[in-house]
Amino acid sequence: MSGPQDTGAARIGPGTPEDSPAPVGFIGLGNMGAPIARRLLDWPGGLVVCDVRAEATEPFVAEGATAAATGAEVARTARLVSVTVLNDDQVRDVVDGPDGILRTAAPGTVIAVHSTISDTTAVELAGVCAASGVHLVDAPVSGGAPGAEKGQLAAMVGGPREVYEACKPVFALWAAMPVHAGEVGAGTQMKLARNLLHFISFTATAEASRLAEAAGVDIAKLGRVVRHTDAITGGAGAVMLRETTAPIATDDFWHGVFTHVRGLGEKDLSLALALGERLGVDLPLGTIALRDLGTGFGVGPGEIARAAGGDPGGDAGGDAGSGNNDDDEGAR
Repeated sequence: MSGPQDTGAARIGPGTPEDSPAPVGFIGLGNMGAPIARRLLDWPGGLVVCDVRAEATEPFVAEGATAAATGAEVARTARLVSVTVLNDDQVRDVVDGPDGILRTAAPGTVIAVHSTISDTTAVELAGVCAASGVHLVDAPVSGGAPGAEKGQLAAMVGGPREVYEACKPVFALWAAMPVHAGEVGAGTQMKLARNLLHFISFTATAEASRLAEAAGVDIAKLGRVVRHTDAITGGAGAVMLRETTAPIATDDFWHGVFTHVRGLGEKDLSLALALGERLGVDLPLGTIALRDLGTGFGVGPGEIARAAGGDPGGDAGGDAGSGNNDDDEGAR
């Protein structure tokens, strides 16, 4: 890697479509990378693509892109280089390996890592890049291959605000929701929290399916109902409305909303657990949900959860059935 350089007034990133933009680069043309990169063919400064499989670059070259064999070759001209590879080791190699981006990247170049890696790896690599006047942002995405195909991905970007702003004109070609998550590492932290919810919900799906199957319910039809109603209510995201997880004061607007939602949730969870007990189906996630729902909402456990936990008294933050029925954003 070259030594520290004075970036001076070096322009950050490739510029804007209206201001003589430089090329952008894309490394990793797999199931996620290829559809993202395809949308970058519209970048007026040009697109440089790279993949370990030379054949993966051919469709892009046919549409006007330039193919490169290494990250170093990409960075000779590209001033924003997106990286979508498999894991931390591959990211390290693409960025700082013998043929990596840092071998040729000019000061002001931005490296955007879209792979889901460790947040500590992102911070470490950003420090390495900074020594050469290069900016690295962790910018993992959410929305899967279908979102990539439709240009509807969310991009969670960790890095200085000015670097995020420099990336936005390019990201806007493929991300319907770019979000500045904070400093380097915060993009990955946000992605990990988002995916924690995602995969816990998948585990809960398996638990719900076991209950439905034991009751003789058609679980394929149940799946259709879930997809239909989640599209209406927003699913778990419908209750992610506050800026803090702290307890809610009783005179706060959200207290009425979430005590109402808690009451509905505890009632339905207790009924589902009772059904599971009758059918001999273990529902550990349901048990945890009944215990923790109100506390998670910031209003404390309700009457039903306290009774199930053997605590018939105590301050639950409001009656389990109380709440504002008119402005309820979560119970649907």
